[in-house]
Amino acid sequence: MLELNTAPAAAPASDDLIKDGTEQSFMQDVIEMSQTVPVIVDFWAPWCGPCKTLGPALEAAVTAAGGAVKMVKVNVDQNQGIAGQLQIQTIPTVYAFWEGKPVDGFQGAVPGSEIQAFVDRVAAMGGGGVEDGGLADAVIAAQEMLAEGAAEDAAQTFAAVLEEEPANVGAYAGLVQSHLALNDLEQAEAILNGAPAEISQAPELESVHAQLELAKQAANAGPLDELKAAVDADADNHQARLELATALHAGGDAEAAVEQLLELFRRDRDWNDGAAKAQLFTVFDALPANDPVVLNGRRKLSSLIFA
Repeated sequence: MLELNTAPAAAPASDDLIKDGTEQSFMQDVIEMSQTVPVIVDFWAPWCGPCKTLGPALEAAVTAAGGAVKMVKVNVDQNQGIAGQLQIQTIPTVYAFWEGKPVDGFQGAVPGSEIQAFVDRVAAMGGGGVEDGGLADAVIAAQEMLAEGAAEDAAQTFAAVLEEEPANVGAYAGLVQSHLALNDLEQAEAILNGAPAEISQAPELESVHAQLELAKQAANAGPLDELKAAVDADADNHQARLELATALHAGGDAEAAVEQLLELFRRDRDWNDGAAKAQLFTVFDALPANDPVVLNGRRKLSSLIFA
């Protein structure tokens, strides 16, 4: 059971804990700040009724956490660029960032108990709460195994964690990633589809969903050289350019894939029901939010959208 850190300490000033964010300050207030303390971002608008209830409840829970977590409020009417980059389609939307990437979140107004549980969970990521250290250490160890290529061992460890805590988002996402690494796409999809309802919309699972989609595309990617030749022969061959981006990503060159998709968007943003933009968001979702490919790609896409 997660509990807030109750060690005696001077409560930080509310101005330090909660602030209004802008597109210009988002990198510093959220991405950089979350390297040291989890940051909750509340996307709201003045005309949104549920926002007027959720916002103060979130602020109260963040204040009560005593500095274990911070909060940034983003008015989507005044910051449409960042809202678009993060695909905010419903408000209120709340994301939690830790170490530069979104790790949890929810949409819509939720009961006070869920708000408190959310803040407790996020605070624990930065060490501001008390949770089962054994499970947390096991997830970290499994992530290291996966990074080192020991996908089978990682899968076993993630599965063991989930036996103890079925709604552990990190373990669930890790288990899916392990099966992706083992090229077992069918099992990865089955696990993802079976996620508990309370974590099914978590950003981590949205990320692995995008990774799964790209892995499926990679299995059907065409010959790279032939696709390059087709695009060189006809720069307006949009289908060939889209397939080229898929092949490039399948080959591990996400940056080149994004450049091809941006070029496709520049040439015809509406082609095939906006396929270029949709594929760009899939690539972005599959990578960490602070990945240079994502940051540069989103910036260039925003420039094209608002040009």
